[in-house]
Amino acid sequence: MLEIRNVTRRFGENIAVNAVSLSIPQGQMVGIIGRSGAGKSTLLRMINRLADTSEGGIHFGDRAVSSLRGARLRSWQRDCAMIFQQFNLVPRLDVLTNVMLGRLNHRSQILSLLSIFSDEERMMAMAALERLGIEKTALQPAGTLSGGQQQRVAIARALMQQPRMLLADEPIASLDPLNAKIVMDALKDINQRDGITVITNLHTLDTARTYCERIIGMSKGSVVFDGPPVDLTLDAVREIYGGESNDIDESMTSTSINIPANKLASGATPSVEPQLVAPAGA
Repeated sequence: MLEIRNVTRRFGENIAVNAVSLSIPQGQMVGIIGRSGAGKSTLLRMINRLADTSEGGIHFGDRAVSSLRGARLRSWQRDCAMIFQQFNLVPRLDVLTNVMLGRLNHRSQILSLLSIFSDEERMMAMAALERLGIEKTALQPAGTLSGGQQQRVAIARALMQQPRMLLADEPIASLDPLNAKIVMDALKDINQRDGITVITNLHTLDTARTYCERIIGMSKGSVVFDGPPVDLTLDAVREIYGGESNDIDESMTSTSINIPANKLASGATPSVEPQLVAPAGA
């Protein structure tokens, strides 16, 4: 169980995350939605300890995540893998080596510095690439791949950590609809087949509805919605994204939410198949 207890993050006088408390059971698939600047990325970075909390605490089982240091912190960042919108690969290195870099926290410092990988690690990396359908790119420089392929390499690298939790910070924000679907399908498969908790920040409402069993909506650093997709009514969307009129600007969420208000109010799901839509400007 991941426990986020009254967590606040300040940057000077600006409050990026404001007194957030959440409990996330092992194996849940969670989508966090909200406007840019709502605090979504800061929250994930605090969970992974790329950023410290200003107040409150984060706990995972018996580990006080927010106070870990040194080797214990490195162990947590191994167990809590993170993928980013920018992929964070080494472009000049081949795909296989990029994936094997996910083993660094499992290895001695000397072996890591020398980049000496075992045959077992190479086999693990190939298996991860095969699982994601990109094994044929193993010897290509990572920088020659498409954005969708690079994100799948980043997911394969995260799998090499053998994590208990996977955090994905806007993993499809820069991808076209087809590649976005492939990446989200991969994250869902990892969640369901391996029982790994997946927490992902998303811009698209339809993606959150389709893939996540639980949706958390953030606005101005606070959690204003927490529930299953069926409870994400038009009123809830307005509270997350703002807006007083009956129509929410589609460009705000990069998705269509033109569902009759009476259906949303009753908790009905859309009768049409949700479509992944690339964010504006992607």
